[in-house]
Amino acid sequence: MTLAPERDGTLAEVLDVLAARPLVVLTGAGCSTDSGIPDYRGPNSPARMPMTYQEFVSGSQAQQRYWGRSHLGWGRMKGAEPNAGHRALARIDTELLITQNVDGLHERAGSRRVVALHGRIAEVVCLACRAVTTRTRLHQRLSELNPGFAERHRLAEVRPDGDVELDDTRDFVVAGCEDCDGVLKPHVVFFGENVPADRVARCYAAVDRLVETGGALLVAGSSLTVMSGFRFVRRAAKAGTPVVIVNRGTTRGDELAAYRLDTGTSEFLTALAAARRG
Repeated sequence: MTLAPERDGTLAEVLDVLAARPLVVLTGAGCSTDSGIPDYRGPNSPARMPMTYQEFVSGSQAQQRYWGRSHLGWGRMKGAEPNAGHRALARIDTELLITQNVDGLHERAGSRRVVALHGRIAEVVCLACRAVTTRTRLHQRLSELNPGFAERHRLAEVRPDGDVELDDTRDFVVAGCEDCDGVLKPHVVFFGENVPADRVARCYAAVDRLVETGGALLVAGSSLTVMSGFRFVRRAAKAGTPVVIVNRGTTRGDELAAYRLDTGTSEFLTALAAARRG
């Protein structure tokens, strides 16, 4: 069944469309705001100028600036817990859960079939030897190398990218790889990097299968501004698969949606999990 192009739907209508269909779900930052992680582009979101990959690898000053800010942000955000929306998605038997988030909260809530498009902020990779280690270990090392740094900047405002507003990081000591002393980088996709091809292929395959199964693509909490997620919406819509978008505010994919609902993801996903159970 192919639905007509975009219109605002009621909660009851959207739940009826999704209650019995196989689902691929694409989530964005709006899914994590109820866990205390700021949104990127919501109505009250702060402006953001994320560091690009090219800037990060440009030299030690950029890396010092990145890690100084990120060290403070991680210290505050590592305690974020899955919210009701994460837990509801874990109860929904999705064909695949594609997330643009790097916070790992879907996995912690119990979701099983997850593709983290942009990686996970809880891991760190060495750009020289490619060794992957935990962010917890790096945080410990950076705390030891920079005693008192967090206390001096405890009032710095947390930003959506998991860092903070901080201009002066000149005294911050950066840690190198414990194996080879190479440059360490969060194991996430920066702006200017490509999402690994195998992740994209797995997501495309899941979206393509929805045509055969009569399924739908649900977008939850994403403005779809970044192509890494928007491409799946375009692919689904082109194939005639219904696209349902649940997000506070407009999105790049609204014209491709069969239904859109302007509401919070936690409330909606909780209602959807109940509808599919009943």
